[in-house]
Amino acid sequence: MVTVMGRRNRLPHFIALITVAGLAAAANPPQRIVSTAPSITEVLFALGLGDRVVGVTRFCRYPPEAQTKAKVGDYINPNLETIASLRPDLVIVQTNPVRLSERLTALHLRPLEVNQENIAAIYNSIRAIGEATGAADRADRLIARIREGLESVRARAAPLRRVGMMFVVGRAPNRLDGLIVAGRASYLNEIIELAGGTNVFHDAVAAYPAISLEQVIARRPEVIVDMGDMSEVSGVSEDHKRAVVELWRGARAAAAMKPRDVYAVASEIFTVPGPRVVDAARAFFDMLHPDGK
Repeated sequence: MVTVMGRRNRLPHFIALITVAGLAAAANPPQRIVSTAPSITEVLFALGLGDRVVGVTRFCRYPPEAQTKAKVGDYINPNLETIASLRPDLVIVQTNPVRLSERLTALHLRPLEVNQENIAAIYNSIRAIGEATGAADRADRLIARIREGLESVRARAAPLRRVGMMFVVGRAPNRLDGLIVAGRASYLNEIIELAGGTNVFHDAVAAYPAISLEQVIARRPEVIVDMGDMSEVSGVSEDHKRAVVELWRGARAAAAMKPRDVYAVASEIFTVPGPRVVDAARAFFDMLHPDGK
């Protein structure tokens, strides 16, 4: 799932990390890197550093080569003993609630902490990783490609009517209960907006608020995108996706909402805030504007 967090008051510390990492990388680029989040893994491989990656989380599935690396647990429960055994000279972590950077430092390991809570932060994280690994030029080129891709989607969407949309990131299996959606503070909200949509829960302060079916009915989204019980994307069948669509179409809420389209999705492009954010934006555009106008 999406694991982005951090706040604006971290910016000076973040810039300091970039500067220190850049100086260290210029003198001695790290050759053994551990990633503790799928988005970080995707950035490393996109920068052409996959051969230096020695450890990833059990959720790092893209690119496929990442699955051949040693597993170090996950974002919330990293295995520090396994990480140390890999003898990394750099461990890259997302800002997280388990004080991982401090714990790594206590083991005399070198951490780099990045924040990927929004699109600007994604760019900053790529730049920080590039500086820390001696790949600053590649990082600049990657950022430029992502920026160009997103601006292309934004330009296509600009003259079109905005469409109300809801993205479901969590839900009770086979029921429209326990709904968790993308709110204003999520990077998904930004992607929806640039793709020509209006997040019907953009006024929710939390990044991923819990909401009720009654609230959905009141907001009347024209497009519903549901990944709620498909966060484990591998092995999700087309029958499962059709059942999710029917769950919404057959709900008592359907008559009141009359959603134009319901999409069941099972892809990490929507939940991993990394280089494939452009793929997510293009997918949203196609859902919001299926005829392109």
